[in-house]
Amino acid sequence: MNMQAMLKQAQKLQKDMLKAQEEINAMTFTGKSSFVTVKVNGKKEVLEVNIDSEGLDKDEIEMLQDMILVACNDAFKQVDKTTEEKMGPYTKGMPGLF
Repeated sequence: MNMQAMLKQAQKLQKDMLKAQEEINAMTFTGKSSFVTVKVNGKKEVLEVNIDSEGLDKDEIEMLQDMILVACNDAFKQVDKTTEEKMGPYTKGMPGLF
């Protein structure tokens, strides 16, 4: 394979990777934990937090904080999984790239 063909292939790979990352960034992921639902985007930014207040008493704030933490981490794991699935073909042998 000549250098020009390799360069062209690398440019296509880069373009495909950027497109896949843009698709992930535009997606919304929902994490859930008991009375809490959290929505994040592919950039791991929290977009929305919903709390089912019917299931909580006012003295359960500490538990609520823990549930929000669990829900956020659940949504972030979904982002990581989707990123790995979409970017995997481009990053074979390069773990931790994204």
